[in-house]
Amino acid sequence: MENTKETKQYQVAEIQLIYKSNVKPSERPKISSSRDARDVFMGMWDNTKLELMEQFKVMLTNRANKVLGIFELSTGGVSGTVADPKLIFAAAIKGAACGIIMAHNHPSGNLQPSQADIDLTRKIKEGGKLLEIQLLDHIILTSEGYYSFADEGLI
Repeated sequence: MENTKETKQYQVAEIQLIYKSNVKPSERPKISSSRDARDVFMGMWDNTKLELMEQFKVMLTNRANKVLGIFELSTGGVSGTVADPKLIFAAAIKGAACGIIMAHNHPSGNLQPSQADIDLTRKIKEGGKLLEIQLLDHIILTSEGYYSFADEGLI
């Protein structure tokens, strides 16, 4: 009687962690205030969408609060967009970020955070503690101003 061993072949995806930057560390903007963060976000925002549709972006920073990059998480409709915490942290981990600053716009022009905005901010702050990724701020943008959760003592 022959002894045959079956070898199963599995196909699995290879996962790679890659962070490439074409910006020299000395040329990266440093975030020292909510205004600095707002200015960097506004420089990267499509102004034609600011009053049209809600978008959500995440700024990644290193330990020195220098900007590693900005991840555009989602684009929604007039009154909302989806901000998936798993994707926020996936971007932060892939970029080896020490800190994150979230931003989204309110096409209505209303600077006040919704309860959903407040709940998401708390959730990301708590999740970041476990991963040692600090939520530095959450900014709401409009064409006429901005609201900073950090400045208002909500972070």
